[in-house]
Amino acid sequence: MPSSSGSSATTACTTGFSTAASPRPAGASSGWAPERRRAGRSRRRAERRCACSYGRRARPALDWTSDRLTLYDAGGQRAVDRVIYAGEREETQPMRGAMRAVGGLQVGGAKLSLVVSICTCAALLAFTATAGARVFHVGTFEGKKGKASLQKAVDAAAPGDWILVASGDYKETGNRLSSGASAGEAGSGVLVEKSGIHIRGMNRNGVIIDGTKKGTPTCSSNPADQELGSKNTEGHYSGRNGIEVFKVQGVSVENLSVCNFQAGKGGGGNEIWFNFGDGSGKQMAGAWRGAFLSATDQFYQEGSPYFGSYGLFVSNTGGPGLYTQVYANNMADSDFYIGACRDCNTILDHAHAETSALGYSGTNSGGHLTIQNSEFNNNKSGFVSNSQNNDDAPSPQDGSCPKEGETGPTGTHNCWLFTKNLVHDNNNPNVPTTGVAGAGPVGSGVVLSGDHNNIVSGNTIYNNGAWGILLVPYPAVEESPPPGLEEDNCLGGTKVNEELCYYDDLGNEVTDNTLKNNGFFGNPSNVDLAELSNPENPGNCWHGNTDAEQLGEEPTSEPKLIQFPPHSECGIPDAGEPLASSLGTQVACDSQFFASVAECPTGTGANYPRRTKVELIPVPEQRTMENPCLGVPRNSWCPTNPGAAKTPPYPVPGSPVE
Repeated sequence: MPSSSGSSATTACTTGFSTAASPRPAGASSGWAPERRRAGRSRRRAERRCACSYGRRARPALDWTSDRLTLYDAGGQRAVDRVIYAGEREETQPMRGAMRAVGGLQVGGAKLSLVVSICTCAALLAFTATAGARVFHVGTFEGKKGKASLQKAVDAAAPGDWILVASGDYKETGNRLSSGASAGEAGSGVLVEKSGIHIRGMNRNGVIIDGTKKGTPTCSSNPADQELGSKNTEGHYSGRNGIEVFKVQGVSVENLSVCNFQAGKGGGGNEIWFNFGDGSGKQMAGAWRGAFLSATDQFYQEGSPYFGSYGLFVSNTGGPGLYTQVYANNMADSDFYIGACRDCNTILDHAHAETSALGYSGTNSGGHLTIQNSEFNNNKSGFVSNSQNNDDAPSPQDGSCPKEGETGPTGTHNCWLFTKNLVHDNNNPNVPTTGVAGAGPVGSGVVLSGDHNNIVSGNTIYNNGAWGILLVPYPAVEESPPPGLEEDNCLGGTKVNEELCYYDDLGNEVTDNTLKNNGFFGNPSNVDLAELSNPENPGNCWHGNTDAEQLGEEPTSEPKLIQFPPHSECGIPDAGEPLASSLGTQVACDSQFFASVAECPTGTGANYPRRTKVELIPVPEQRTMENPCLGVPRNSWCPTNPGAAKTPPYPVPGSPVE
């Protein structure tokens, strides 16, 4: 490349494009011509140049070609791979010496960082147009071929780019370890560590990201067909995750299905995972989105250490985040998980969870978190939120609004909301289970365990054999937070001894729910509404809930008359049934949480279904995006689209949802 030592002058480009004489960049069209336009107007799909004088021998130029920006030196050689999007710090090729990214400039509504040379002078390149995005293709769509695997497309993509995936069974057999991971940990079949990547299938039911071995049937149930990750010296496999988005912002994953990524010795088992720092005890703010997604595991073997753990998993997010139009089944822990976020700033919308240990699990997830318009059925337990003393720090789960004086969605100071959901028929013991998720009480609809300051309102809850809505403490006996998070040990709980941290349930409001036919197992204390708690200030409160089958539409409850003072009053001291009560005995019996030290009552008072044989179900046909090209820049698979991306046509956090 030419030297830039010919002059010591420092000149900055104007917002217009200069006509200064400099060689046409290699690959530029002969119709190349500069043009000046007003700020904010797009210059997509047309070459433009901005040249700054670095002296006689060096005139760097910026070329806008096919929706892509590239920096050239005065000799017409490409000196920088691409512009760098704000929030990213990626090395670029030097022009002659180091290159560095500078500040986030607001450019036509898109925030960019522009690359400058620090040879002997500096130039600030300012733009008035929106940077274009490339579109990569995976598989074959209408005779047009793309890359063979999703991971290859992710590797080639840059921030802002799109990846479209045609229908097909993609055996993503890699085991990519995220940055900082150790050997032996579970990697991922598809790992995304670049911000602003948009992955979208062309058909939700036809695009399968598959965790089984090459040459095997789609989502095979055969034990020999499972791709289990790396093998250690003891013969144990690490396990794998499916699609993992690791510590990057602005990524969307849409309109596809994932199956058969198994947990193992090193973790894993998350079919789709937005991972913002699992086990770190810290939240990472940044937008993310998952829409029109399905997750399943069609493999289960009794006694095997390998199983699908979570369908759609989010950890340590500060949002804003959104899961909408999503489905999962056959998970040993839960279909949906949102955890380790004191202020999650997330919405779970139009989700359907079935045939798993827990339809939903949320550990230490609070603040701005809404679960709405969703269905939880045919699980062991439908919906479970809890406090826990583990690496999902910091505890406890707390749904209060983070800012002092802030008002939540129902006019109180609680921002965690479970609303407009169907929770029914969660009486299934014949599901995969693992760990404490296996202790979820069979026959329970909604369970808040050791939770603080949540709102459960406007839901329809029916045909759950033990309890419709159950508030209970959580006795945390699992492994405590790891080294480095000692300050979070039993935070918000009561440390009973070195092995036990006790989280009581308090400050929760349960209101205006419609209940029917809950508690039909017929054991003592099996009812619509139940609370097990110590005296707390504030206590939990219950009001406006109805059961049309009961006298005066008053739901069955423990304590009795739970919707009368003092239990009906919010914000005052109160208590539920004590641990040493019929309700306490029944919860312990159902969950078998203390099975080693506490036995169920004998006789007719312990009628809870127990597992006989796990039965998995296939994924039913799911709603796919009507037009997967919508919002995508023009490309050979979407030839009639506009050149620039548009906002996707579904809800975003904070917007109303019908």
